[in-house]
Amino acid sequence: MAALTTRFTERFGVEHPVVQGGMQWVGRAELVAAVAEAGALGCLTALTQPTPEALAAEIARCQEMTDRPFAVNLTILPTITPPPYAEYRDAIVKSGVRVVETAGNLPTEHVEALKPHGIKIIHKCTSVRHALKAQAVGVDAVSIDGFECAGHPGEDDVTALVLVPLAAAALDVPLVASGGIADARGLVAALALGADAVNMGTRFMATAEAPVHDAVKQALVERDEHATNLILRQLRNTSRVAKNAVSDEVVERLAEGADFEQVRELVAGARGRTVYETGDLDAGIWSAGVSQALVHDIPTVAELVSRMMDEAEEIIASRLTGMLV
Repeated sequence: MAALTTRFTERFGVEHPVVQGGMQWVGRAELVAAVAEAGALGCLTALTQPTPEALAAEIARCQEMTDRPFAVNLTILPTITPPPYAEYRDAIVKSGVRVVETAGNLPTEHVEALKPHGIKIIHKCTSVRHALKAQAVGVDAVSIDGFECAGHPGEDDVTALVLVPLAAAALDVPLVASGGIADARGLVAALALGADAVNMGTRFMATAEAPVHDAVKQALVERDEHATNLILRQLRNTSRVAKNAVSDEVVERLAEGADFEQVRELVAGARGRTVYETGDLDAGIWSAGVSQALVHDIPTVAELVSRMMDEAEEIIASRLTGMLV
């Protein structure tokens, strides 16, 4: 298998410049350990676990499966009842995790609490201005999400093809490109744009080890680039999710003037979890990026990463080099 050395691989101690981002309900030990064993950086999702104690147990379960580095995601979003972030951070510190991925609001509090323990922080954001603020507060890398991504693409609608080179030119810390990447072509393109690694979510959902129902994985194989919806746009809390009966209804209701309370039940996270557990694709809202159009099979994580690296080498060493005169 080929290997690509970048500032990211050197700083974070991984073999390949590939990150499996934090995904609610999906970032569990079996997937994360498989990603780590494949030489990439896997990411447990802290708030998938109902309590800090449960997170500590999930970290321990992952550590039993791999002795390679992995990260924990802490997403910071406005909520009526904020999670006990300090307790989740304590669980991370006491468990010996060395990398944390933050997302959402500026991670100043997390940086101040975690950096003294030698923990490296990757902050995911959707604009250059937010990336610069994160760099200023001391993060070790920035992951920047283009408009193509699943989950929260921000409100600027800038695609990765433009956002990544802008961020690369503005930042000093290593940059991870996210959004629309599912194979070696995306990896090589991101490196050419100035990134030091790539982040994939949707592609890792369609792997043998992903803890989601096979019907979800098969849907990702079968769907094209049009099969997503952007919901909550009118509320400036845009999310890209899989197109289904529920997300269609959310889009329709909001277009007719509904407020959040009138769609709250439709977008409840517990319903999305039911999709992953039962395979009922219309049970709730679930995330998918436009990169699902590039997903054509359900390999093991090891097969996926190995294939990506081998194909990246072929693209760089043969196809691109062959164009030089």
